[in-house]
Amino acid sequence: MAKVRDFIGITNDILLARGVRLPLEGQSVVSSETRFNKGLELQKSIFGERIEQMHKNAPDNQKHIQRYLSANCFGDYQTRSGLNVKTRELITFSILVSLGGCESQVKSHIQGNANVGNNKDTLLAVVTQLLPFIGYPRTLNAIACLNEVIPEK
Repeated sequence: MAKVRDFIGITNDILLARGVRLPLEGQSVVSSETRFNKGLELQKSIFGERIEQMHKNAPDNQKHIQRYLSANCFGDYQTRSGLNVKTRELITFSILVSLGGCESQVKSHIQGNANVGNNKDTLLAVVTQLLPFIGYPRTLNAIACLNEVIPEK
């Protein structure tokens, strides 16, 4: 966490030097009452009705995870203003590829990216840019996922 503090301090210095007033305004557009429904609505707009099936078909002891995903990841974060859905989905893909071991989620977000207008060439360009930071194994895993979800023509 010490590096995070350093990063935030440097970032704030750069923003101030560029005339950005701090602290930045909040970007949240949901309340505790609306976060689940807004998150679920956004999930469906990206991934389609399979989200409804995910909620419906989850074992009873795992349904809370699906609710958390809709309310927290999508409701609290993905609905924020400041970035459009296409950009947020590309960032999500980048993070998942960088984490490694998330191939199931990488595949879902490849499809999500395609659904919001990010094509295979764009995703491959992102993976290429990440290569020096994530290494060849994660890069090759990402490309395998990409080729599985969006086969070459």
